Amino acid sequence: MKIKKPMIKETVGSLYTAFNTPTKTGEFDPTTYEETSKSDVVKNIGTTENSEATTVRASGSDYEVVNQTSSIDMAVEVIAFDPSELARMRGDDTSDTGGLILSGAPARRPFFAFGKVVKKVGGGVQYAWYPKCQLVENTDDIATSEDTFSEQNDTITIRAFAFNKDNQKKVYVDSETANFPTGLTEEQFFTKPILTKEDLAAAITPGT
Repeated sequence: MKIKKPMIKETVGSLYTAFNTPTKTGEFDPTTYEETSKSDVVKNIGTTENSEATTVRASGSDYEVVNQTSSIDMAVEVIAFDPSELARMRGDDTSDTGGLILSGAPARRPFFAFGKVVKKVGGGVQYAWYPKCQLVENTDDIATSEDTFSEQNDTITIRAFAFNKDNQKKVYVDSETANFPTGLTEEQFFTKPILTKEDLAAAITPGT
């Protein structure tokens, strides 16, 4: 008998984003992203899989349960967020060279890749990319200042969609798994979005 003692989570790490460069018709293009941005602003990430289970019956009994995940929602609590990046995620009109941003009109929100880091007690890590995401909503609350400083955090809700024909929505590596790439660093994994095993190999050894 094997006795397993998995590592416990210690903290959430950095947040990574990279806007997708769409096709000429404005569709998601899994081959092209802009430069990755990194922010150390995360307080908490809550993840919800939007899924449904269908029971297949045959010969008067349950034959199999088929689970399908349509999307993944992540509520990301942050202490601050880059206003230019948030405006772009919202689909706001930032075309005015004088700095005026127009917001609230119906707009097609751009796709972007979202990356997150989970750090574990004992030095373990999990690195994850969600290659096809859109901003669903964001809070913008503010309260008066008091005699002592208090955090005034906001939450952005990000929805991850399927990025390939196999309906996959997330790619990740975990240092506790047997095939975790030797020597893989956070910087290598998040240099640009990873969608395939070839992307991972290229991140570890550029030029492959």
